[in-house]
Amino acid sequence: MTSSTTSVTAAVGRPFPNAEGAKHSRLEVRGVRLHVAEYGTGAPVLLLHGFPQHWFGWHRVAVLSAAGQRLICPDLRGFGWSEQTRSGYDFDSLADDMLALLDALGLDRVGLVGHDWGAQVGFRLCLRAPERFTGYLALNMAHPWARQRAVLPNVWRQWYTAFIEYPVIGRAVLRRWPAFARFLLRHQVADRSVWQADELAEFSAAAQASAHAGQAMFWQYVVREIPALLRGTWRGQRLTVPTVLLGGERDNVIRPSMLAGGESHADDLTVRIVPGVGHFLPRESPHVVAEAMRELFATGS
Repeated sequence: MTSSTTSVTAAVGRPFPNAEGAKHSRLEVRGVRLHVAEYGTGAPVLLLHGFPQHWFGWHRVAVLSAAGQRLICPDLRGFGWSEQTRSGYDFDSLADDMLALLDALGLDRVGLVGHDWGAQVGFRLCLRAPERFTGYLALNMAHPWARQRAVLPNVWRQWYTAFIEYPVIGRAVLRRWPAFARFLLRHQVADRSVWQADELAEFSAAAQASAHAGQAMFWQYVVREIPALLRGTWRGQRLTVPTVLLGGERDNVIRPSMLAGGESHADDLTVRIVPGVGHFLPRESPHVVAEAMRELFATGS
């Protein structure tokens, strides 16, 4: 899907968080400048962050996984140090960005990891261009075939989206109330002490800086993805990429019950629930994520 890329703001000018081993670059794809952080060398793996984070959300995983793997951690359009645009925040456009990024990097086939909204983009990528991915590790996100009887009782857990998704209101909340993003980060983990003070400060500031992109992405989910789910758009599509879906036992956003039911729509889908953790697996259990990456992509290759 083609989208306008009229610039809203230039790329973020503040310094990068301190992340040993990360190398930074910017590439222009589909008319927008994307920031990319990379770790390590070897088999390429594309990692897609969730909300309200950016590339640095993968740092704990990267320090455990960089040996033998080239970890490519872009900031999605409008987030982190990537350029913000007026539109292009629906999942099809974000997927197009990532396919164009792989082309720009000269990569035909990579491993894929996605967390939260990044995992939604990941599912879209696997359904649209399965030939580009050796395997897919999805974290803390329901697959496109979630059962309504599991989803409906948990809709109330998305209460916070009402403060983000509406135009004008959502941008104002994220820009003027950074404590809201800080609250979500603390509320959505099993143990709040897992966050360090500098991480909370970084990601709450990131939510503030990317307020337009954050609100727009949530709104696109409301106007495009929810109707598509109700219409059963994805029922006829099959997931052919070998996929592991990891959920948190104490995830209060995407409950473990919401992860069942996708096996009949996939050639190779494994669901695992990680005990004692919440919605931020890359931060709460980076060693589990790193080990899952090693297993999946060694098999996929």
